[in-house]
Amino acid sequence: MTRTPLIILLLTSAAPACAQSNASDDDIVVTASRSGAATDTGLIGSSVTVLDNQDLEDRGARVLSDALRDVPGVEVNRSGAIGDLTDVFIRGAEANQTLVFIDGIKADDPYFGQYDFGTLLTDEAARVEVLRGQQSALYGSDAIGGVISYSTLTGRELPGVTLRAEGGSQGTYDGGARIAGVSGGFDYALSGSLYHTDGYPIAPGGTLDTGSDSLGASGKFDWKASERLTFTAVGRYSYTRASSDDQNIAANSPVVLGYPVITTLDTPGNYGVNRGWYGLVGANWTPIDALTTTLQMTLADTTRNGYDYGAPSYGDHGRRWRGSFTGTWHAGNEHIDNRLTLAVDAERQDFRNTTPGGFSDDSSHRIDTMGYVMQDDAVIDQRLALSASARIDANSQFADDSTYRVTASYRFPQNTRIHAAYGTGVKDPSATDLYDYVTGIFVGNPALRPEQSRGWEAGVEQRIAGERLKLGATYFDSVLINEIDTTYTFANGNYLQTPYNNPVHDRQRGVETYASARLTDWRLDLAYTWLDAPQTIVAVTSPPAANGAYVPPVPVTIQAVRRPGSIASLDATWAPHALPVTATVTVRYNGRQNDYAFDANYDRLIVSLKPYTLVGLNATWQVNRRAQLFGRVENLLGENYQEVFTYAAPARTAYAGVRLKL
Repeated sequence: MTRTPLIILLLTSAAPACAQSNASDDDIVVTASRSGAATDTGLIGSSVTVLDNQDLEDRGARVLSDALRDVPGVEVNRSGAIGDLTDVFIRGAEANQTLVFIDGIKADDPYFGQYDFGTLLTDEAARVEVLRGQQSALYGSDAIGGVISYSTLTGRELPGVTLRAEGGSQGTYDGGARIAGVSGGFDYALSGSLYHTDGYPIAPGGTLDTGSDSLGASGKFDWKASERLTFTAVGRYSYTRASSDDQNIAANSPVVLGYPVITTLDTPGNYGVNRGWYGLVGANWTPIDALTTTLQMTLADTTRNGYDYGAPSYGDHGRRWRGSFTGTWHAGNEHIDNRLTLAVDAERQDFRNTTPGGFSDDSSHRIDTMGYVMQDDAVIDQRLALSASARIDANSQFADDSTYRVTASYRFPQNTRIHAAYGTGVKDPSATDLYDYVTGIFVGNPALRPEQSRGWEAGVEQRIAGERLKLGATYFDSVLINEIDTTYTFANGNYLQTPYNNPVHDRQRGVETYASARLTDWRLDLAYTWLDAPQTIVAVTSPPAANGAYVPPVPVTIQAVRRPGSIASLDATWAPHALPVTATVTVRYNGRQNDYAFDANYDRLIVSLKPYTLVGLNATWQVNRRAQLFGRVENLLGENYQEVFTYAAPARTAYAGVRLKL
């Protein structure tokens, strides 16, 4: 940890605390500091993107993952239709190296080891913060690529009643409702969303539609007991039932390097069910002006079950209890604002495999972790911002982890800002990696070590025309150590998978660029990311031998799978003040990317998926003060593409609906 912020604290601790005023029109975020204080993005050394409620509404995003495609450095892959497994990668890191919070609750599946974005519908009033780079010094395990924080708006932020109904292609209907407001010291927001689609055939050349049903419901409450004491409670439930298909070698299997490979096949009666219960209770107490304390307890309880031809085929259950105490000492004067934050996180995860049949390990396992955090933030003359944080995690399964992060940001008088950060990250092995056991198929490895990462970033941002135009670019460079990979071997005539720590250090580097404009009748957002993320794996690289002999896989270095070298997006919204209409055009480009294919021996091969560009259109007509009609078209140009190998993507679809605000 650097000394400067601590020295500043000592010099200013006797001065009266003062509130910061924002010097620009920047968004406000809370994830960049464990203090929970709202921070101007122009005073943060790390890269962060905010999508507010208007952004989500303009783009017509019914599932949050679709809106995340517009964030610099973020890649999204969905294995099938809406409701199926959806991975989010940040800066080339793995999907399970993205930490997710929903309304302050750590939402990653305790058994699966990552959050499935296919289960998250977008609420009627919400916002999302994407904080990129290693953030384990603040939040512990999983935050190697970054942190995604999704939150519903409070009753004070957006009061009233909202109702929405929509229908369209593929037998789709969805809707949402929200009621929120403030009564005295009580703030409340209740919301619910549902989504049904008959879907489409995800098997290439198939005819069987794979649809889904999803439901999300949440309640968020604040009670201001006094000027210094506030109580908070959050409850959330999610449910997703999504059809699925098996994969196998078939007559229509693609041929890769001369080998027929496993493909997705129409499979009637296959589906998966994901349920999640999430809760938070907390209190915020400010005993004196300079000291703020927060105590929280959260719960994430997740269950996944799969069914083949209607019969149970797999299952698991995980639960995470997490208690956190945070104390922040705030000191400053007219030139310096300083916050020193100490935090303690106590976490217990218990989980077990519930797959029926007796061929899996169904014993219960538990991992306890204690995390100790220290962070110091200092802002000088609203131009120079410095931050240093350090964390120690004491874990019942692994050796203790130590992580740290330092950041800096400086804003010149000419509205040019430079920023930089350096930090380390950690990702603990998941329950599947450690303990999962399926006879003759998969054996976990309790000796696995946590994955580790270190990296830095540096960027520049320029504001033009009185804050109406913002341009920025950031270079990042990271190294991943002890990456958990999987070996594919034969034992006693059976194909077997086992995870291990890959000794090769993988590097991720790239450039994120963005531009945004807020003009009289237009809102424009442009993002482009170049990524170089080599990954060393074991794969078959030679065609079949002429004599039929087995061709073993060999180490090969490629661009990490499902992480294209180039991604870009453009969102252009026309919202004329003189007319009751808006129109948003969204263009998303996904460059060429690698993916895995598997032959009859389950050896890995590498395939290349072609680049694609998707165009969407969303339009609204404000009929009167309370009623709005809207319509949207996705994949307007009818692009034929694949996000994941052997999974067909949807063709052109169209939807229309009505929104009432009472």
